[in-house]
Amino acid sequence: MARFKKNQNLHPDAPLLFEDHGRPVTRREFIRQGMMAGSATIATGSLFNLIQPNAAMAAIAPDLEALQAQIGCSLVPSGAGTSVPFICFDLAGGANLAGSNVLVGQGAGQMDLLSTAGYSSLGLPGDMLPGQVQSASGNPNTLNLSQGVGGAVLDNFTNAELNLIFHSDSPMLLGILERAITAVASGRIDGCVIPARSDNDTGNNPHNPMYGLAIAGSRGSVVDLIGSRSSISGGNSMAPAMHINPVFQPTKVDRPSDVTGMVDIGDLTTILGPDDVTAVMESISRVTHKKLQLGTIETGLTNDDIIKDLIRCNYLKAADITNRFANTEVNPSLDTNIVGPTGIFTTAEFNGSSEFRKTASVMKMVMEGYAAGGCITMGGYDYHTGDRNTGENRDLRAGRCIGACLEYAALLDKPLMVYVFSDGSVFSNGSPDDSANAGVGTPGVVLGGGGKGEWTGDSSSTACSFFLAYDPVNNITTWDNDPAVELRRQIGQMSASASVVTSANPAANNVNLLVNMVLLNYMALNGSISPGDLSAYTNAFPNHGLGVDLENYIAFGQILPP
Repeated sequence: MARFKKNQNLHPDAPLLFEDHGRPVTRREFIRQGMMAGSATIATGSLFNLIQPNAAMAAIAPDLEALQAQIGCSLVPSGAGTSVPFICFDLAGGANLAGSNVLVGQGAGQMDLLSTAGYSSLGLPGDMLPGQVQSASGNPNTLNLSQGVGGAVLDNFTNAELNLIFHSDSPMLLGILERAITAVASGRIDGCVIPARSDNDTGNNPHNPMYGLAIAGSRGSVVDLIGSRSSISGGNSMAPAMHINPVFQPTKVDRPSDVTGMVDIGDLTTILGPDDVTAVMESISRVTHKKLQLGTIETGLTNDDIIKDLIRCNYLKAADITNRFANTEVNPSLDTNIVGPTGIFTTAEFNGSSEFRKTASVMKMVMEGYAAGGCITMGGYDYHTGDRNTGENRDLRAGRCIGACLEYAALLDKPLMVYVFSDGSVFSNGSPDDSANAGVGTPGVVLGGGGKGEWTGDSSSTACSFFLAYDPVNNITTWDNDPAVELRRQIGQMSASASVVTSANPAANNVNLLVNMVLLNYMALNGSISPGDLSAYTNAFPNHGLGVDLENYIAFGQILPP
């Protein structure tokens, strides 16, 4: 039994306490119950990998370039900035994604409808089921986003504005549409839902795909990966053990100052000017090199040449980062696309929400190519509180953050893959929460239950994950680029009673393999694999465990130009 008064409007940051849950003692437990923010992190190989060059900037001095080659100091990682940017949302605690947000169907896809009882367990009452047309009077508390949208309307309770079909009353969809205005208007967003079980309320689910990006060859120009916590995985959920490589262990970043701190060169530019600062740093690098040659620097470890080369490389990278960022603004709070009168967030929203600041910091790093991918943990998604409005408002904020990432990609004219997952899920016993919405149609909307079913407990069998892709140039196509073939927007299926059919594919009952399936789709979007040639994937992930029918688990074709 939840310790909440029914239908009270909990703030999205309010902690969740339950009689049937133990008192939180670990960091993960505090995050899933909303008692601690899921901070954003950056995963990086080591201190020496923090500084890498931008090809648009001038090169460092010729003698230092020669030294770089001599000691094997790689300032430009292979493939940096050439992959599809990737951002994942780790909703800690067990969020509802299926049915009330993204539609999940039986074997024939999203619109292969479930039973009335099945939808009820997913929080949808009998008068709000997909495939129905609402009566003229309707329910005054529902949002009905799809009404009047034209080609996006499938019926009164479905919405296909993102091409992936959502319930029209989805708070997550509302948040996405509120922020991703340019991206949605383009019609070039698409997505895929994957019904798959995962354990409830635990960070031990190996959901996190971040290390897999690095295995697939994705690199950033400053760091390789960004995540959501200072954990091994960079998020709330663990990464598959077979993927973990200490070279890419996360480093914490959860605010704009953490982003600027990675390329901060202090006050030297105000004293000397950018060009002179670069000259100073190059001189320091030369002096250090000479001292190491003469053996006058005590490393504290050994006089081994390897240690000396690492020190040389570190100073070279310090000179390089000064050269690249002396005239570059990386602070997300100063990016007018992100904050301000014409930005994705108003100044008041940005200053008032740590989740918005965290999202802005991660998406700035990823979309500018400073990192190849990022994971944002959002806490408090264990929301079976005996009402509906608590979960609705947390899903709404997650949607706003997802939409912000898609919109930023559109404003920068760059592709993006967004992956959303949670540890387990929730179910409803069908009891309606009739609390009303407040401020519908405005960014300050506060959602009530709207007549939908209260969340009353955990359920791993109703879980799913989904991803969205944005192509800045073309409509997203099928894997084999055959316009006569329907896009694969669902991989796997649920039963009529709204339980994951675990025999549908290898990933349906194995979170490790779910990660591998997501990475398979990521490589397809990158163009790293092509129909008939999946060797790049099987070489990178030889123990993928997905069997021989890999092409059946790929939703879309390449979104980067060949």
